[in-house]
Amino acid sequence: MTTDQRRQVPRTDTLLADPRLAGAGERLGRVLVKAAVQRVQQRIRVGELAPEDAVDAVLADLPPVAGSLRPVLNATGVVVHTNLGRAPLSAAAVEAVLAASGTTDVELDLRTGRRGPRGEAAIAALLEAVPAAEAALVVNNCAAALALVATALGQGRELVLARGELVEIGDGFRIPELLESTGARLREVGTTNRVALADYRDALGPATGAVLKVHPSNFVVRGFTRAVEVGELAPALRGTGVPLVADVGSGLLRPHPVLPDEPDLQTTLAAGADLVLASGDKLLGGPQAGLVLGRAELVQRLRRHPLYRAFRVDKTTLAALEATLRGPLPPVQRMLAADVAGLRERARALAARLVAAGVAAAAVDADSRVGGGGAPEHPLPGAAVSLPPEFAEPLRLGGTPVVGYVEDGRTLLNLRSVPPDADDSLADAVLEVARRWT
Repeated sequence: MTTDQRRQVPRTDTLLADPRLAGAGERLGRVLVKAAVQRVQQRIRVGELAPEDAVDAVLADLPPVAGSLRPVLNATGVVVHTNLGRAPLSAAAVEAVLAASGTTDVELDLRTGRRGPRGEAAIAALLEAVPAAEAALVVNNCAAALALVATALGQGRELVLARGELVEIGDGFRIPELLESTGARLREVGTTNRVALADYRDALGPATGAVLKVHPSNFVVRGFTRAVEVGELAPALRGTGVPLVADVGSGLLRPHPVLPDEPDLQTTLAAGADLVLASGDKLLGGPQAGLVLGRAELVQRLRRHPLYRAFRVDKTTLAALEATLRGPLPPVQRMLAADVAGLRERARALAARLVAAGVAAAAVDADSRVGGGGAPEHPLPGAAVSLPPEFAEPLRLGGTPVVGYVEDGRTLLNLRSVPPDADDSLADAVLEVARRWT
């Protein structure tokens, strides 16, 4: 007589009471553990798993943390990859986030016992990093910074903006639509490819709220072009009372030798901008944030606007930003500074290790990119490990997901975007795919 397989399935309450699963429930929550139990019970019903292996199978099925986001090895060569969370935080920033995750003095002056200024230390770190700024504030991303500026300075008024700077910033979001949603009116000047100083001058009037410069960071216009830079525009606006606001986008604090054409906050303010806006999670290498720096009077106007409350950041973002600014070089900066010879040596060592294990691998030269809408058409020379094209998908689906790219009939794992201390994990992921899929 055949035993009904369903009678052998362990009861849910029995499994949940197992000490190992009870401990997992305290760490991850009962809902996640119960869902894993139900999946394992189904495997037993269909004969895929023996009943006595149920607890081990549940433990193997559980995620490492309660959240669904998974750590990924970025082998795309794109240093600031939007789909992979942009800038990876430094160890110092991660420690700061952990320290700030509990009860903190984010708005309390411990000396007096009274309410203190929010984010004071992070703001001080910003001002030390960009001494041309008189004041600063932090909001939740650069689009929020732009919306706050447009609302506080341009609501019911005109924002003067070159036609060639009416950019789309990704996922269908367009700068002109964002600005108009605040109640500001756009006064477009110049043509798509050329704008002159006289175009700006002629657009000024009693209804002008601000002149806005937007760095077209994710594209390049070449050929018969003309733009008016901040250093030329600022003197023309002096004495008019019209503020000059520059959205430099990528968050570069100061000039960088690897990116000579990328605008930075310090230089832009020194050239005469009244306010500069930037992202915190791109070339700065910190958490997602929108940075606003410049004249104290204008920053204070933004800070006192009701919309600022909706855009302000939480304690963990402030902690991560301060640690990024004051701590050691964040990963993004290290990736930018990586020398080609070092990248080639890493690629050769990894390829040799894989070949010794029977994997068809080779070290090759490969350009990488800044990403995140920064420095378009500016290649960063580097090196990669080449694998057969069929490795790309199983690497993404592995226990440690590895995201590379397929080019010219091969899977490339570009090492500029992989921290050197992750080379062993990268090799292990490739070897696991070779064992399971080839």
